[in-house]
Amino acid sequence: MGESEKKMTIQEIIGAVEDAVRESVKKAYGVQLEAVGLDFPPDVSLGDFAVNFFSLAKEIGKSPAEIAKTVVEGIVAGEFVESAVAAGPYLNLKINRKTLFNAVCCEILEKGEKFGGSPIGQKKRVMVEYLSPNTNKPIHLGHIRNGSLGMAMSNILEASGYEVVKAILVNDRGVHICKSMLAYSRWGNGETPESTGIKGDHFVGKWYVRYSLEAEKNPLLKVEVQEMLQKWEAGDKETMDLWKKMNDWAYQGFNETYEKYGFEFDKYYFESETYKLGKNIVEEGLKKKAFRKDKNGAVVFDLPEEEFGRDEKGQARKMAALRADGTSVYLTQDLGTAVSRAEDYSLSRLIYVVGNEQVFHFKVLFKILSVLGYSWAKDLYHLSFAMVYLPDGKMKSREGKVVDADNLLEEVQNFAAEEIRKRDTESLIPENEIVERARKVALGAIKFYLLRVKPSQDIHFDPKESLSFEGFTGPYCQYAYARIAGILRNAEKEKTDFSQADFSLLGNSEERLLLQKLAQFPAELEKAAGEYNPLRVLTQTYEVAKAFSQFYNAHPVLQAEDKKLITARLELIKAAAVVIKKGLSLLGIEVMERM
Repeated sequence: MGESEKKMTIQEIIGAVEDAVRESVKKAYGVQLEAVGLDFPPDVSLGDFAVNFFSLAKEIGKSPAEIAKTVVEGIVAGEFVESAVAAGPYLNLKINRKTLFNAVCCEILEKGEKFGGSPIGQKKRVMVEYLSPNTNKPIHLGHIRNGSLGMAMSNILEASGYEVVKAILVNDRGVHICKSMLAYSRWGNGETPESTGIKGDHFVGKWYVRYSLEAEKNPLLKVEVQEMLQKWEAGDKETMDLWKKMNDWAYQGFNETYEKYGFEFDKYYFESETYKLGKNIVEEGLKKKAFRKDKNGAVVFDLPEEEFGRDEKGQARKMAALRADGTSVYLTQDLGTAVSRAEDYSLSRLIYVVGNEQVFHFKVLFKILSVLGYSWAKDLYHLSFAMVYLPDGKMKSREGKVVDADNLLEEVQNFAAEEIRKRDTESLIPENEIVERARKVALGAIKFYLLRVKPSQDIHFDPKESLSFEGFTGPYCQYAYARIAGILRNAEKEKTDFSQADFSLLGNSEERLLLQKLAQFPAELEKAAGEYNPLRVLTQTYEVAKAFSQFYNAHPVLQAEDKKLITARLELIKAAAVVIKKGLSLLGIEVMERM
């Protein structure tokens, strides 16, 4: 059997190309090339793989173009490499098309939903903490960005071999929670979510907004809120009963929203249980002189100037770890929670998915833990994300000016249902099926839109744009999958024999482009895990969907002129369907067989 007939994996193909380049470099220059610098050309007409020689040029003192010309002479075209061409600083290689298509398509179809996974995280446990809601208001659009990012990263890390613990820290205590409690105790008149027909977290959030409105008219309410907080901290029974009742309402509402959006958690932490954890750690640190007491009696940590600079007044920066009266601050709690997590789990990494307004806080937290001698402090990571804006600006919870997560989903789902009905010109789709498809389309639209930029970038959310079936959107990718599913259903009706695909019949530019995008998926998934950046998976999934659409618009599948060509193209688009489904699944997005 010739080499071109062997079934290779994608990695074996890459390895063989790299070996050929290394051998030629060694023969020409006597240098053992470690990193080959293999990549994919921007235009598939140039080749299947490209190699640049910029690093080698610095090492041996020759221009990359000169090296490419010399190295290409040592690569013999044959059954495996169809051609090798020097193009400026690059060496472009085309691989035997039967070998390449066979390798990519067969690996994808054999591995199925496991395609693209890697063992880089084996025997490593990672905790991803995300969402962090407050029990005084419903989940809003900013939370959904947080949740989509946290869930996508968890999926990507699991696909890369890591054991992932998905954690949530619920902010269920403090003066902001007491504001809702006070308003309800003053004006609630015994109403409940059941009696009003209002979802639990929305019901609690209504009283948070009510407090803000009343406090503008009556500043003394601020004093009453502080008194309520003191009662809570003293364990006053009436206050605690009200707190538990309102929190339970909020949790019931939260759980409904989590289920709608597919957010999952393995471990729940509650601020009411963790806010005192750090006091002993700080007091021990004070004995070790990691902290000091300031002139007012507060325990503070002096921030190293070389890392944190000076404040706006030119003074050395410091951070309070305990108030002068000995009570905890937010930092104290986070110190304790971090230590308790390290004791609860043996973690290789702890990733905090929290907004970028907390960048300074986490920098301080990680520094203090390091100074206190915790070796695992180096394994803490803040995956920060930027703001989500409405057409008229930033969301403001106190004023009720937020895009509520439940209302958002309902609105986008209604838009999606309208679009499906427009396309169903003969009214063939049952209404319950329209509702279910609209739900999946809406969730795909929202999550894709919130993940389609780097976490560090702001988002101006546009619900209608997110639902477009054209362009860089979730529904576009879902539609590509559904089109492939339709073609495959028709192929089964015609009893097509899938077992005899002749990949030597493939090789036009659209087919090669689709194959290239499929072959790139594992590398992009691995980079997404390493960089904590789901955008890589999202972009590659979209690229596969777009390449399929370009191929399908240019070439028939079931109407191709030859049965063997039909079969080969069917295998190619089946592979595309696997990758689109896999990519969207990692992002928390469902596919549909019909749209």
